[in-house]
Amino acid sequence: MSTRGYLEKMRVVQREDGAVVDYYLRLSAAEVHLNSHLGDLVTLQSRPGISCAHCGEMSPRSYAQGYCYECFRTLARCDLCIVSPERCHFAAGTCREPDWGESFCNQPHVVYLANSSGIKVGITRPDQIPTRWIDQGAVQATPVVNVATRQQAGFVEVAFKAHTSDRTQWQRMLQADDPHVDMQRTRRDLLAQVEPALAQIRSRFGDAAVEVTDAVPTRVIRYPIRQYPTQVAALPFGNDQTISGHLFGIKGQYLILDTGVINLRKYSGCDVEFSASRSRARSSPGLQGSLF
Repeated sequence: MSTRGYLEKMRVVQREDGAVVDYYLRLSAAEVHLNSHLGDLVTLQSRPGISCAHCGEMSPRSYAQGYCYECFRTLARCDLCIVSPERCHFAAGTCREPDWGESFCNQPHVVYLANSSGIKVGITRPDQIPTRWIDQGAVQATPVVNVATRQQAGFVEVAFKAHTSDRTQWQRMLQADDPHVDMQRTRRDLLAQVEPALAQIRSRFGDAAVEVTDAVPTRVIRYPIRQYPTQVAALPFGNDQTISGHLFGIKGQYLILDTGVINLRKYSGCDVEFSASRSRARSSPGLQGSLF
């Protein structure tokens, strides 16, 4: 089988807590259920040119995961405050896209803890749970604080970052599932450490703006992985390149092949042809372990 289109972030579905995630490769209007191709020989071939995720114009390269240079330069969603939300300047009236800022930044957010290459803190919108956690390859996650805006979420995240990481070590994340930990105990311990900082944020924005969540059960996430790589090597991909290998797993937004790994989100907007064949490989010397 073969499918071609402009690459988008994989769609993920976890039908219930603890279930294996379903992954769908998105190529324009077409979707391919990747779980059904575990063990298959898969090939991705890119064509020259990238379709901008916003304006649709063709661009020789991608900026900020799928935008042309003009959109990258002018869109608020490409500002530095997207990766550093505490720098959000919507309230100051200087957002380049006020309507977009109202719908994206000036909305409730959740500060969470996830177990992804170790404990990390992050933020997301409520409607992106558990998608955000899956995209980061977390095996456990739980909400901790509800806030009124993205900027406030950034301030809370900064408070947590003084005591835990805000980053996923992607190589470690792809080599094995992290051991499960007592997320509720971790949550309680970190909340005690950041309470003075939360009090300062409440004094600035009001008590209702920063609300510690009730103890929510830890969500457990499993991934469709048959074997993990013993060494993580990123496969080169881009304009007019081809990669191929047996698909042994999917985690985060990565495909794990017996020839290396690829972060598909990095290549959003690329014109890609995907094909798969039932050429099976039972195992690979570059891979280890098994979930199934």
